[in-house]
This record gives sequence, C-alpha cells and structure tokens, in this order.
Amino acid sequence: MTETLLVTISGEDRPGVTTRILEALAPSNFPVLDIEQVVIRGQLVLGMLLSTSGRTNTDCDAATQSVYAATRDLGLACTINADTAESSPQHSARLIVTVMGNPLPPAGLSEVAGQIAARGGNIDRIVRVAAYPVTALELHVSGTQIEDLRPGLAAIASATGVDLSVQKPGLARRGSKLVVMDVDSTLIQDEVIELIAAHAGCQDSVAAVTERAMAGELDFAASLEERVALLEGVPVEALARVTEEVRLTPGARTLVRTLHHLGFHVALVSGGFHEVIDPIAADLGVGHVRANRLEVADGRLTGRTTGPVIDRPGKGVALEEFAAELNIPLDRTVAIGDGANDLDMLARAGLGIAFNAKPLVRTQADTAVNVPYLDCVLFLLGIPREEIEAADPGLLSGS
Repeated sequence: MTETLLVTISGEDRPGVTTRILEALAPSNFPVLDIEQVVIRGQLVLGMLLSTSGRTNTDCDAATQSVYAATRDLGLACTINADTAESSPQHSARLIVTVMGNPLPPAGLSEVAGQIAARGGNIDRIVRVAAYPVTALELHVSGTQIEDLRPGLAAIASATGVDLSVQKPGLARRGSKLVVMDVDSTLIQDEVIELIAAHAGCQDSVAAVTERAMAGELDFAASLEERVALLEGVPVEALARVTEEVRLTPGARTLVRTLHHLGFHVALVSGGFHEVIDPIAADLGVGHVRANRLEVADGRLTGRTTGPVIDRPGKGVALEEFAAELNIPLDRTVAIGDGANDLDMLARAGLGIAFNAKPLVRTQADTAVNVPYLDCVLFLLGIPREEIEAADPGLLSGS
C-alpha cells in the first residue's frame, strides 16, 4: 500500500506561488508523484500528490503545517488529505477526447461527460488547446475503450453541434506524418467543375449532378462523365481564369504551412482536375497531387477526360500509394474530405476527418469538423494554438 498526501491549493495567482509551496515541502523530501497547475483569468488551482510511504506521522504533520503556513502567508486556500492506494498513481490517459465549438455550449460538454461516465470512463484532466478560432478542449479519459466511446459521442456531435474526436494518446497522434486532403469543398470553398461550367453556361445542371454524387446517390465515375460532357467547347484559356476565381477555405493556408513547418507531408487527392489544382498546390508548396485530366483539342475542352478516373476507390489507392512512396505507415496518415467519394481514403487512413461533410460521411468518418476553419484540424492532431503561432508568428486563421 502506498501512503500519500494530496495537497490542493487555490486562489489569486502571483509570481512565485509554486516556488514558495515547494520550498515549504522541501525539508520533508516527500517524493512528488503527480502535479497539476492551471491558471484561469488570474485564478490558480494547484494540485500535488506526494508519497509519504515509510515516513512517520511527525514527518507528515511537519510538512502539513509548513504548507498551511505558506498558503496563509500567500492568502491562498489549502486542503491536504492523507490516503492510501493499491499502487502508485498513473497519470497517463488511455484516450484523448477533443471537443470543439464556436461557441462551445455547456450542454454539449455535459452530454460528453455523461457519455464518458455511462461507459465507465473517468475524465482525469481537461486542457484547453485553443481559444481561437474555436474553443477546443482536450479531455484525458481513462477506464473506457475507444470502440465503446466513439459511437455515443458521434451521436452527441450530431445532436449538439459540437465537434468531437476520440483518439488514443501517444507518439503516433503527434507523429502523423502524411495528411491527404480532398480539394473541392475541403481545401477550397468551391467545386472546380462548377466554376468551369459557369464559362459554358451550364453551371446549374452540373451543380445538380455534383450534389447527388457527393451525397452518394450517383456513381462518381458516371457522374463525372456526365458533367464533363457538358463542358465541351469551353476554351482552354478559361481554366486559368477559373484558377484565379478559386477561394481557399479559411485556415487552409495556415494548416498547410504549419504542417510543413512541423515536418509533415501534405498531399491533395481530388476528383477535380490537374489543370486547376496544380497551380493551387504549387502556391501552397504541396508536391503530391492526384486528380483527373481534361482532354483538349484545338484549344477547347472535348467534354472528355484522359487517363484513369480518380473516384472513390482511386482516392483510397492514392492515399496508400503516397504513404508507401514516403515510407509512412497507414496508421500515421490523416485523410480529410467532405463527400461520399472520400469515404475509402477516410476509412484507410489512421484518422479520417469529415470536414463540413454530407451526413453519410459524418456518420462513417472517425471524427467530424463542422466549423468553417480548416486549421482546426491541427487541434485534433494534438497541436495547440500556442504551438501553431510559435511555429510561425505570421500565421493567422483564415489566411
């Protein structure tokens, strides 16, 4: 049995508080088993767990009185509880639950906590990883399994509007080295084929087919053929104008620059077209791109594509091939997409993220992000806002 003292201190923070408390404990030389400190708007909460195994009651009383005296001098509240435990405490969460919202409602957090408790889990620690552009919290959870927790939390995310992910902790979470993104309605706000269709005067017809394909109502390859046929006769010069019309999703540039700065590889896999996507990739410094190609004859689109079609299976294959080329295990890959044709790559990646996705995709991905900021994906990878800004002070969400 291990004997312990739990010291809990709260009150107005000021420089030197932690030093003063540790100085008060120094003569006892009790081993520190665990320590947590948080400051919220100038208010401090400090918890410290000490081992008193093998020490006398006189030793414990002396340490207790020394800490009480120090906290009185500092004007802080203090409680000290003696206890025993079967073994030394372990401060390593088995799961990380990330909760995001803009705003983050108390009701959503209440539902999350309830689901964790209902499955025998315990929230050991809560850490804020971002206050902007969303509020993002990490809950360190023990006592439950990822397979049990994910379904219940997915239902909460859908009902409450908070974004949730459940992941195992460890180096693999922070060490994901390949991020593969869809382009249309993910990296960018637009559907490239619809922008091209605007130059052919058939945007509404193309958009209707696109919507049905992304919702999983149509086979993608067949829908692509149908939509591209409507583009016959568009001058090839229009593709350059389309590239200029493309709007990056807020936070897209921040996401890519941060990933590159941290040593990640980034790849784009799209059912769109190289002719428009390649310049975007070059601007962002992305060297791995897989997309369709438009056939051109006499300076105009023929209404056909050339080469293999990048559809739902093709996206899954592309993710695997990029990972193999870079010698990265699949469990250290991340896929981000919004449509039904992204499902294969979302399923094969170590972490599949549905970004502002169709209902079918949200229910099948590992996690969903429903706020309009693509750089929020960084929080799911365990990268807090402070580290993003430290990596490049010029990074601003929405850039």
